[in-house]
Amino acid sequence: MSLRQYEYALAVAEAGSVTAAAELLHVAQPSVSQQIRGLERELGVELFARTPTGLVPTVVGRAFLREAEVAVSASRRARATARAGADELVGELVVAVQMGFGTRQLPGALGALRRRFPRLEVTVFEEPSSAELERLCRRGVLDLALMAACERSPANAHRLGDEEFVVMLGEGHRQLAADRVELRELAEEPWVRFDRDSALDGVLLNVLRDNDLLPTTAARVSQTATAARWAAQGLGVTLVPASAVPHGHEHLVRPVSPPVSQPVIAVVRQGAGPAETALLGLLRQETWSGAVQSWV
Repeated sequence: MSLRQYEYALAVAEAGSVTAAAELLHVAQPSVSQQIRGLERELGVELFARTPTGLVPTVVGRAFLREAEVAVSASRRARATARAGADELVGELVVAVQMGFGTRQLPGALGALRRRFPRLEVTVFEEPSSAELERLCRRGVLDLALMAACERSPANAHRLGDEEFVVMLGEGHRQLAADRVELRELAEEPWVRFDRDSALDGVLLNVLRDNDLLPTTAARVSQTATAARWAAQGLGVTLVPASAVPHGHEHLVRPVSPPVSQPVIAVVRQGAGPAETALLGLLRQETWSGAVQSWV
């Protein structure tokens, strides 16, 4: 077995067909087919089931692909580390961020990283579920993850500061007259909430329960920017990280009482290389605690 076969299998799983995988890999379709057949023959198992809608990993295939992803990631990191010079970093850096966290700070740090190392490729994705983010960290797929501190933060976690949460109100809302909104004043308000398995919805539920409030759900959304914009239109109020407030909506935001905040940590992979170390240093330079400015 070879890393090329692993990469081809991962591409087929992502694309759902040999043809689409070949396009992703910029190779000829027969080459992909041959590599997959050879891999299945060597392993003595069927990695993909042929269905009318495309290729779907089998149960054995899914287990194999999990390990293949780890192997390919490790190989990519090894190559990047070996090719890293004193003034240059090349390769790919995979970063995941818990949805809503570091919306203002992460782009600044990544921009500085790219200016310093223009040949370094950075892949970033948001993950709403803190449990899934922790799972990806344990699998070694991620180079760096930005997330809220949890009960069992990994040993390779670095606290950056705190993310304060604020309430987003609609235009003309009576609570806009206050410098800080008492949460109990929102007892009768409908809420724009997040997906049920998201960390942000968990924060909101805990806050409401701690203040003896029962949420009336006006809507559920997947993105913080959507929640903020819908709240601004009067659909309901919402609770979002301060750094996630969309530009132009700052006048509709108020801090809450009692204050709501979450510690923010950066989790770097074991044996972090120079790229992860550089990004961690840049994230430390960003402002975290006290991110809420005067909203009035």
